[in-house]
Amino acid sequence: MDATRTIACLVYPDVMSLDVTGPMQVFASANVERQRQGLAAHYALLLIGEQAGPFATSAGFKLVADAPWGSMDPTGLDTLLVPGGSGVQVQMHNRSLLDWLRGAEPQIRRLGSVCSGALILAEAGLLNGRKATTHWADLAALSGYSAIEVQGDRLHTYDPTDRESAHLFSSAGVTAGIDLALALVEADLGRALALRVAQRLVMFLRRPGGQTQFSPMLAAPTGSVARLAELLEWIPGHLGEDLSIEALAEQAHITPRTLCRLFNLEVGMGPGQYVERVRLEAARNLLLDAQASIATVARLTGFGHPENLRRSFQKHLAVSPRDFFQRFG
Repeated sequence: MDATRTIACLVYPDVMSLDVTGPMQVFASANVERQRQGLAAHYALLLIGEQAGPFATSAGFKLVADAPWGSMDPTGLDTLLVPGGSGVQVQMHNRSLLDWLRGAEPQIRRLGSVCSGALILAEAGLLNGRKATTHWADLAALSGYSAIEVQGDRLHTYDPTDRESAHLFSSAGVTAGIDLALALVEADLGRALALRVAQRLVMFLRRPGGQTQFSPMLAAPTGSVARLAELLEWIPGHLGEDLSIEALAEQAHITPRTLCRLFNLEVGMGPGQYVERVRLEAARNLLLDAQASIATVARLTGFGHPENLRRSFQKHLAVSPRDFFQRFG
């Protein structure tokens, strides 16, 4: 029988409640699924703070720390998660905490952050020379640490096949912490059990760590230029048509040069890149709903050949359309 793994999560004043409860619920649900199979619980869950007792979260309600981190023997912890929240700035200047994290890091099998918790690990110097991510709103702050390779367009950096990334990792905002926890459960207990946990929580299993943090369909602005706003609304309904720069410029009644300038100004990317992202989003939704074959999805969304669709999926989602469908569809 496998030994019980202790999963600890840091709590502090004004911590983001979901950064704590989201990942911890995944591990708790993994225990429930094992018990349904007549197996013993695999995880022991622990909240640790500067002292034992309640800490008010940024939502106002309290989470109770079981023990002070200063009294913990790090060798007794399997995994430690450092969550984010509005209280991060104070903890970044908590020298005692930073010293404890630096001392604990080599003694813990896995150490990771959720959301802006990456800034605490960064301030402790633990992310130096490593790839790291955080919530998109905190990427600029994380980029201030020049020794860190910041990867903003991904959900988490955990990779069980890579020794360094399996030991120390970070994740993006809020629900990405749940994706990270599902990846940890899958590494520990297998994909089948992790899938049951994801289904129980009505989650995807699992968004790959390299997947983008948000959809371009959500990110698209209304646009301060009326003609561009109208074009952005028109594009999703015409994905199977010619959406070259010239065709888009003609549709918007502007020159290709002006189109490119407005897209970079208003959307933050060129028209070709934007069209690819919208086509990818549409293809992803079709595959999720199992509405068509991969070849048909490629044709309907304007990729033409399935190979073009595969390349776009690998580039932006770090997974093939077939694997994406098998995992999520």
